[in-house]
Order: sequence, then C-alpha cells, then structure tokens
Amino acid sequence: MKLATWAVDGRDGLVAGQVLGEDTVAAFADGSTVIEVLAGTGSAETGSDSWPLAAVTLSAPIPAPGTIYGIGLNYLKHIEETGNTPPEQPIVFVKVRGSVAPPGGPIVCPEVVRRLDYEGELTIVIGAGGTIGGYCIADDVSARDLQGREPQWTRAKGADTFCPFGPWVTTSDEVPDAGDLSLRTWVNGELRQDSSTSDLLFGCQELVDFIAQTNTLEPGDLILTGTPSGVGMGFDPPKLLTSGDVIRIEIERLGSIEHAVR
Repeated sequence: MKLATWAVDGRDGLVAGQVLGEDTVAAFADGSTVIEVLAGTGSAETGSDSWPLAAVTLSAPIPAPGTIYGIGLNYLKHIEETGNTPPEQPIVFVKVRGSVAPPGGPIVCPEVVRRLDYEGELTIVIGAGGTIGGYCIADDVSARDLQGREPQWTRAKGADTFCPFGPWVTTSDEVPDAGDLSLRTWVNGELRQDSSTSDLLFGCQELVDFIAQTNTLEPGDLILTGTPSGVGMGFDPPKLLTSGDVIRIEIERLGSIEHAVR
C-alpha cells in the first residue's frame, strides 16, 4: 500500500488514505490516520471519497511524527567526500518535529544560514511493535556553516522546514529489498546524487536494532538512513543551494519528492 495524507479544496482539514494506481487517492473509510494504519489500530479500507492525485496537495504523509532520527556518515563514498573515516557504529542525531515539511516544500532558509545543502535519503517509517512499517523519501536539509561550528546538529539539521518527506509511505510488503534501491537527486535538473542503498554502511534493520537498544520506537517514528555522495559541499567548488533552486529526489519503488528553496 501507499499511505498518504493530503489537502483538497472544499474539505476542511487533512485527509488520509491510499494512493490507488498512478492517479487516484481514496480516503480511509473510517477516518484512520496513516500512523493508526501503521500501528494496526486503524483500518486501511478505503471508502467512496476519492480524488484524482493531481487535484490534491500532498502533505507530509505523517504530519506530526513522534521522533525523527537521522544517521550521519552511512555511505562510504559520502564519507570519502567529507574527509571522514567510517564510523564503527551508527552516528545518530535527531531532527525536531518543527523540521517537518510537505514533500513539495518549500524549504525556508533562515537568515543566519549561508551554506545550505541537500541530502537525498531513504527513510524508514516505524510500524507496530517497533518493526519497519514502510519507507519513504526525505531531504535531510543541512546548514553546513552551522554544522561545522556547532558540535550538536540540532540547529544545522533541525531548522524549520529542513525535513520535507513523502510523497507517501510505501508499506514494507511492497519493498522486497530496501537494501538495493536506486537513489538519485537533481538540483535544477542537474543530476547530483546517483547511488544505491546497497552502498549503505549500516542497513535498515541494523539501524532499527541499534536505536531500539536505548529508545522505544513508536509507530510513525522516522529514521533517515543517511545520504550518498554528491552533496553540494562535496563538489570543488561547492554547489550549495540558493533561493529558487529546485531539488528533486527519486528512490526506486518509492516515487519522488520535489521542492524549492525560498
């Protein structure tokens, strides 16, 4: 299933439901949310309310996730381009809830930030009992100047709108092998990242197990699994983001997200 949340003209509030085929969305019959479906406490059965996909505005599929975990330095080529050494265990940080943004953005760059960057990432969505319920795409937007001078990355990676994700949650039964998906990122039509999740240093289940050693994972929590090489700061000279730039991230089987910098 592809679980989504959207807004539609003429209806108050957000609607949750399934993406059916390529061009239709249908609301859950009982008004369940995506988190409730992932948790097994809601029904994924759709009712009679449906719309063309082009007629709705996709929200973040989980508008208010519980905890958003990020993983640093999890692709070997990205580690090389940053001049670091491979970590012996996952590097975990947290992006705050205010960083959540729809898959279509926009990303709003704070005035204090001068070196804005993108990071296309496979994202794990937690389901019932701390298991992997599904996957989606996220942009781990990063302020490189803040990241370089502040030991904690809360401001550098957790600023408002710094986590656009979606376009929907593809349930795990539709992703036979999350460790072998192509991942590509474009900026203004220029291909910047072209990799595969097979290059992950720590795989999806390994990350879930590692975080679960200390933190109870709840339905709707997110784990951004890290980014491959090709980020803006990895170029010489760097290709950092400016106002008006458009970032598009595609992951095999999961769709695409596209958003602009404002």
